[in-house]
Amino acid sequence: MDTPLLPDPPTEDFWASSDPLGEVLHMLRMGGTFYALSELTAPWGMEMPPLPNTLMFHVVTEGRCWLEMDAAPARMLQPGTLALVPHGRGHRLVSEAGGPADDLFAIPRVELSDRYELIRHGGGGAPTTLVCGAVHFDDPAARQLMDLLPPMVCVDGWSSAQVEWLHGTLRFMATEAKELRPGGETVITRLADVLVIQALRTWMATDDSTDAGWIRALRDPRIGRAIALVHRDPAEPWSVESLAAAVGMSRSGFAARFRELAGETPMQYVTRWRMMAAVDWLREPSSSIVDVAERVGYRSEAAFSRAFKRAMGIAPGAVRRGAALPPA
Repeated sequence: MDTPLLPDPPTEDFWASSDPLGEVLHMLRMGGTFYALSELTAPWGMEMPPLPNTLMFHVVTEGRCWLEMDAAPARMLQPGTLALVPHGRGHRLVSEAGGPADDLFAIPRVELSDRYELIRHGGGGAPTTLVCGAVHFDDPAARQLMDLLPPMVCVDGWSSAQVEWLHGTLRFMATEAKELRPGGETVITRLADVLVIQALRTWMATDDSTDAGWIRALRDPRIGRAIALVHRDPAEPWSVESLAAAVGMSRSGFAARFRELAGETPMQYVTRWRMMAAVDWLREPSSSIVDVAERVGYRSEAAFSRAFKRAMGIAPGAVRRGAALPPA
């Protein structure tokens, strides 16, 4: 009896494309601006300044405090709560709601490394300990996900196992900061990656507002896979027909479903994604405009420059020289 032929095992590309939302989370590689361990005693307050294009996070490990900002209702943070401020908005951390707050950069601190600080502040009353960080994202998919988040994300519905993991991670971060071993800053940054990703996973699993727009499109088995294919290979000469074929749909059905979920046509998304990726590559000193044009699927610098200026409102050469993009 002949042995039946078994199908080839799924490739790495298949698994990446079959979980497009997971792939976007995988792209959440952060660059640290600073991290701080704060040992605070009531009454105390810290005014966090706006930091554009930055996500700030706060975790209470002892005591409690209030997170206040103009764009969202105040939230009390207690041990196990992980709070994200995704858009770099200014906000306040205070021991009592509505209390005064000192400017963060006016408060004395001890520099444990170039990017990790110890802050001791307050009036000598009830203690609160915080781990805080300010990080930025380089990948365009990560930034697009950040743009969709509300002004404040607070996650405190951890399971008992998750709480144990959260506190273990924070203890590990604190140890790395204090001992200053080789590679410690890299370890701290990667642990911050994991903290933020875990918070986003929990938020997306429990918040109804995530079932709309781009996130909803990523969750769709076929539309999400098409988006992942575009992300992974922006230079491919994508068309509505080729994307529909890649995910096993008819052209018309794919186009209608894509627009329904993503809020734009497939080719509008392809072009916008290419230009978002191009912005990052233009800012790399080693990449020329010709190189970037090829990486996003344009055969000539002139065609790329016209498309880029039409989409982004600025010439690629200006971005390369450090100019900021016009407001969307």
